[in-house]
Amino acid sequence: MNCPFCRNEESRVIDSRPADEGTAIRRRRECTTCGSRFSTQETAVLSIIKRSGATEPFSREKVINGVRKACQNRPVSDDDLALLAQRVEESLRATGQAEIEAQEVGMAILSPLRELDEVAYLRYASVYRNFSSLEDFEGEIALLRAIPSEKISESKNQVSSPQLK
Repeated sequence: MNCPFCRNEESRVIDSRPADEGTAIRRRRECTTCGSRFSTQETAVLSIIKRSGATEPFSREKVINGVRKACQNRPVSDDDLALLAQRVEESLRATGQAEIEAQEVGMAILSPLRELDEVAYLRYASVYRNFSSLEDFEGEIALLRAIPSEKISESKNQVSSPQLK
C-alpha cells in the first residue's frame, strides 16, 4: 500500500477491524518512511459470470434496477429495495465463492422479494423464469398459496420450482 503522503510503498498495519457490516476490513496503517498514519478499507470483489461468459463486479444498483420494474405501482420504497439488494449481496457472499453465475443472482433475489411483496415476486419470477402460459402463472400462484412467505423466511429456503410447460 502506497503512503498517500510520501508515496513510499512500505507500510505496517497497526489495527484491523471489520467494517460495512462485516463485508470489508478497515486497516489503520503507518508509513515506515515518514511515520504518517492513514486508513484503508479492503473488500473482496464478488464477480458475476454472465451468460456470455464475461465477468463483471457485483452491483447492488443492478439488483435494485432489475427489481424496481417488478415493484412498479407497488407499496415498495427505495429503502426496501436497498435492503433487498443488501440481503442478496450478503447471501451471495455467504456462499464463500468469489465468482457467481448470473442465474444464481436471480435465484438469490426471489426469496427476499417474495417476503417484500408477493405481487412483485410473481412479476419478477414470470420474467426471470420465462413464463409462457397461464399455467405457469397458476403453478407459481399455487406455490405461493401452499407455502406462506413466513415459513420461507423461517427455514431460509429459496423458492424455486421447475418451469411448468
